[in-house]
Amino acid sequence: MPLHREPRLADPDGFYEALIDSQRDLSDDDAALMNAKLVLILANHIGDRAVLDEALALARPASAAAASASATSAPT
Repeated sequence: MPLHREPRLADPDGFYEALIDSQRDLSDDDAALMNAKLVLILANHIGDRAVLDEALALARPASAAAASASATSAPT
């Protein structure tokens, strides 16, 4: 099953607002912990490793991917 890239949320702005509201009174560390938990909960729900790998690659910042590629190609 490929990763769905087209919009599928009926109310994406409403979901984003709920996400922000859910972290409003949290410290930066607690918000980061909540985000990590949310990612793992949703990854478990998806359950398809190929889809999750595609999502990881898509979400990784381009600057990080470029830095990683240059680090692996640099002579040691």
